[in-house]
Amino acid sequence: MQDLKGKTAFITGGASGLGLAMAHAFGEAGMNVMLADIEEAPLMQAVAGLEERQIRASGVLCDVAVRQAIEEAAAKTIETFGKVHVVCNNAGVGAGGPIDQVRHRDWDWILAVNLMGVVYGMETFLPLIRSHGEGGTFVNTASMAGMISPPGMEPYSATKFAVVAMSEGWAGQLAPENINVSVLCPGFVKTKINQSGRTRQAEFGGPVVSEIVANSAVENGIDPERVGRRVLEAVRARERYIFTHPDMRGFVQARFAGIMAGFDAADASPALAGMDYSTPDLALGAE
Repeated sequence: MQDLKGKTAFITGGASGLGLAMAHAFGEAGMNVMLADIEEAPLMQAVAGLEERQIRASGVLCDVAVRQAIEEAAAKTIETFGKVHVVCNNAGVGAGGPIDQVRHRDWDWILAVNLMGVVYGMETFLPLIRSHGEGGTFVNTASMAGMISPPGMEPYSATKFAVVAMSEGWAGQLAPENINVSVLCPGFVKTKINQSGRTRQAEFGGPVVSEIVANSAVENGIDPERVGRRVLEAVRARERYIFTHPDMRGFVQARFAGIMAGFDAADASPALAGMDYSTPDLALGAE
């Protein structure tokens, strides 16, 4: 999608952090922007800030853990702007800790927001993008925690690995329809991820302190505006994986080295010796 001027972007978690940075980048490229967020006051402030930048913008309250809320937000987007071309399933929360201290409600909360929020966004907006036939892009926010799994972050990493896996599969399905699916995997960024428990819904136990990494790591992260501009580049180039921290390449290489060592052990395994079997072609990564 080289020419974005006049097209529309929908962004969840859009009132701050990565979502708002994407809105700035898309808006400066000439796009209309619909921000969706669970917090009303920051949402309205964010929309006003976009309008001050001469960006055509609107906002809608939306709890991504509720399918109907996303459907209503989608309907308002179409009512306001007519079409949608870029959907950023970006809203996310953080939870983790020692294995014997993570509560059932922690799992329920993070799965509902980080995983099902992406599913609902894909399922709701796909028919709308298909309907205009102009192509489009989904940007699903995962994390470097979707590529590596630091101890103590298992609930968060589980959802982010899932977002990577789902995005890879959907990308293969939708590429023939001129609909790209990208997955955003940032490292540490100056966002409010460690404060995400402030908006924890009542059904998941209400507001909590949910620090998943040291505050210093978040506070010393990169500027979200860089991530917003990076996402804009990737949308234009139809990139599959959007990375923002190239210095983290080594962590991923180390993980895959361990995986390859597992295959080497399987090659040398007496238990598998002489096995006459060939795995069928799964067409992974097909365009």
